[in-house]
Amino acid sequence: MRIVHVYKDYYPPTVGGMEQATERYAVQMVRRGADVTVLTSHPKVKKTIEETIGGVRIIRCAEWGRALSTPFCPDMPYQMSRLRADLWHLHYPSPPGEVSWLTVRPKGALVLTWQADVVRQKLALPLYRHVVNAILRDADAVIQTYARQADESPFLRDYRHKCHLVPLGVELEAFERRSEHDALGHSIRERLGSPLVMFLGRLVSYKGLDVLLDAAPAIEANIVIVGGGPEAQRLRAKAAAMGLGDKVVFTGRVEAGQIVHYMSAAAVGVLPSISRAEAFGLSMVEMMAHGLPMVCTELRTGTSFVNQHGESGLVVAPGDPRALSGAINELLRDEPLRRRLGLGAAERARRLFSTEAMMRGVVDVYESVLARRRAA
Repeated sequence: MRIVHVYKDYYPPTVGGMEQATERYAVQMVRRGADVTVLTSHPKVKKTIEETIGGVRIIRCAEWGRALSTPFCPDMPYQMSRLRADLWHLHYPSPPGEVSWLTVRPKGALVLTWQADVVRQKLALPLYRHVVNAILRDADAVIQTYARQADESPFLRDYRHKCHLVPLGVELEAFERRSEHDALGHSIRERLGSPLVMFLGRLVSYKGLDVLLDAAPAIEANIVIVGGGPEAQRLRAKAAAMGLGDKVVFTGRVEAGQIVHYMSAAAVGVLPSISRAEAFGLSMVEMMAHGLPMVCTELRTGTSFVNQHGESGLVVAPGDPRALSGAINELLRDEPLRRRLGLGAAERARRLFSTEAMMRGVVDVYESVLARRRAA
């Protein structure tokens, strides 16, 4: 089977849930014997290159600029026209990929993973809407990543008949609780304080870290913010201006193998996102796999699908520091509840959000699409 994945960025080097999910799809299909190519951008570099990582052929198209988080890659349609595939897998939203597809109209089946609705680029929607609807009409199947996505998305409602639920997954083994992490977790607690509340993710505006800082004085624990991003300097300055001192610790970007040590140190995980730009919350899956009960916000996206209220954690309204601190303190004060929800979090992660579960769903979609094509 020849598969081409198309997305505007790819991991490595770009760190993000969508980029890592695309990489996981690609590598896992190589392991299943497929011939896999990824067509993506070459961030900040005006040169198209080809390389192979993990058995995946990657074509990084020259990037001549970027606006509204969207790369301008005029070489992408040409590179797409050179490729042959049984199945094309586009990851939405990715304007360069979608425009390239509609320009080239390559032969082969089309599967579209609906990663998220366009939120931060609303000004472009009047024009972009025509592109999206054309892609949805062409698609043989659409993968939705959480249960109510087709109902909540203004685009997908008319294409429910094409939608298949396949939640995103991660390599859970890297994050599951093991005794060798306990000693390092203990040393982190001694250094940062106990109990400890953990945020994990990129420091970007929609993650709601301003709300977490506003809630911090009322939270009965110290907070560790694990990750880097464009908002880091401003958030550090805000924490200093609020006089939070050692109550809030910013680690900066942490190597993948070290993240689990902070999970071992923490009592509760938190994802305080404030916008539908937070489509899923893969960082929650990682913390849940380690047995951390979660506090997240209700955005009518995948966050409250990943973290089920009363099963794996608590869900509160977005942008409300009092509600956020109240839920965190409820878990900190009630050890039996914290333990029950932590066990529920680990079980839910294993059952729904493993790489194996994700790939079973993806392969089922691929095979059904190709079987319909053969029959036609």
